[in-house]
Amino acid sequence: MRTVLSRWFALFALCWAMTAGPGSAWAAGPERDAALSHFLADSFPETEAGIAALAASGDPQAAAILLALSDRHLLADAASKAVLIESGSTLTDARTGLVLAARPAGAAVVRTNNRLRGLIASALGSLGLSGADPAKRLAAANEVFKSRAPGALPGIEAALIAEKDTTVHRALEEARAAIVIGLADAPIANRLEAITVLAGRGDQDAASLLRGLAASGTPPELQAAAARAVAGLEQREALRSATQNLIFGLSLGSVLLLAAIGLAITFGVMGVINMAHGEMVMIGAYTTFIVQELFRAYAPNYLGLSLPLAIPLAFLVSGAVGAGVERLIIRHLYGRPLETLLATFGVSLVLQQAVRTGFGPTNRQVSSPSYMSGNLEFLGLSITAGRLWIVGFSLIIFIALLLALRFTPLGLQMRAVTQNRRMASAMGIRTGFVDVMTFALGSGIAGMAGVALSQIDNVSPNLGQGYLIDSFMVVVFGGVGNLWGTLVAAFALGIANKFLEPVATAVLAKILILVLLILFIQKWPRGLFPIRGRAVEA
Repeated sequence: MRTVLSRWFALFALCWAMTAGPGSAWAAGPERDAALSHFLADSFPETEAGIAALAASGDPQAAAILLALSDRHLLADAASKAVLIESGSTLTDARTGLVLAARPAGAAVVRTNNRLRGLIASALGSLGLSGADPAKRLAAANEVFKSRAPGALPGIEAALIAEKDTTVHRALEEARAAIVIGLADAPIANRLEAITVLAGRGDQDAASLLRGLAASGTPPELQAAAARAVAGLEQREALRSATQNLIFGLSLGSVLLLAAIGLAITFGVMGVINMAHGEMVMIGAYTTFIVQELFRAYAPNYLGLSLPLAIPLAFLVSGAVGAGVERLIIRHLYGRPLETLLATFGVSLVLQQAVRTGFGPTNRQVSSPSYMSGNLEFLGLSITAGRLWIVGFSLIIFIALLLALRFTPLGLQMRAVTQNRRMASAMGIRTGFVDVMTFALGSGIAGMAGVALSQIDNVSPNLGQGYLIDSFMVVVFGGVGNLWGTLVAAFALGIANKFLEPVATAVLAKILILVLLILFIQKWPRGLFPIRGRAVEA
């Protein structure tokens, strides 16, 4: 397939020729004349020879001629030995560049097939190897690598001598190797060198070439070298795949950490099974949507600032909703976990319906700012920039929460209540105030999780439900109320899930993790990092 680059290059050449005027002519080109003579014969092999000759000639008009051939705009008249380029109603002599007044009676379109079109694409790519722009030369080298046309080899050899850019030079070496490896008459030493170059490239295209060589009827030493290269590539691919799964697992673990860390505080300090925790995440996501819509309406030039501003607003809005739920409902149900479960489940339904009434049941779009878009390519790995930001964001929240619990009066009171509520109350700590602030803090952190999730998931009334069960799994696995346990459990479950998905479906992977977690709880019911708390006192 022709690249956009090659097509525009040839189109420019053709347009220049067409607009030069009837009185102008192309510079004489004996190599061009010899190449054009092949197109006079109505034969695919002769046309192939003409394409190869044009590609090797380096003629400045070669690209325009090849593009005309590809688009079925190249005509040949065997009687007058004329080769013409047709552009609308204009006919230009491909030898001289002069415009003809009339079309010869015997002129016919030079025929092509799929093989010839592939050779044309390769030839157009090789013609771009001598351009001034390194990016265009790199694109041309990659085009030749894909086509692997033997006719492009002279152009590749010439370009390698003149090329100074290391990246382009490497691409040219790989293109030459892709061609040489398939030449049965090439010296064994050259083909062995080509195997080494392709093994260094290490992508799927190179692996396919090497596998084909290892399985073909080539000399034994070539087959052995190709087999060794394929084995090395497979080991490298296995390592790359494992690393990619590890990165994906860390990304998923950061999402689970964001969703679960607020629940760990609420569940650990208050002993409340909060089924409305997912809705606090949802409220944070909708807060992000509202902030972005306001920026879109009143300050579109500063849309990138909407996400940083949405983080504290989501914390405040979700925290205020959480404090209201605690004061109105939860405070009357302490010590009755089943009742709190049912009550918070009802709260979750109310909040979902309220959002459906206010915003509708359909998904809402929250766009990502420019600094969170795109991918980061590193050692053959593709890492989404948005996911990297979320990993960093989750770790910042985790560290900030640790510091707040350790160095603030509220954090000290929360830890005291977690370890022994009655003793903390006897020491003058207002446990009711600690409860409402704890619930507000946990809900506020869930709201900030909603800001992050709005970048990777649909903002809808059901957003939080997809993360509720996973959040409880993380909290129980890590140890109720232990933040370090929550961190380890989130990343452990995320990595395990991503390593199980390739050997099982995504649903089956979740089921297996759930079964393993149940078996783990049977042996260690207090999780990985148990702490002293209300459960111990009871």
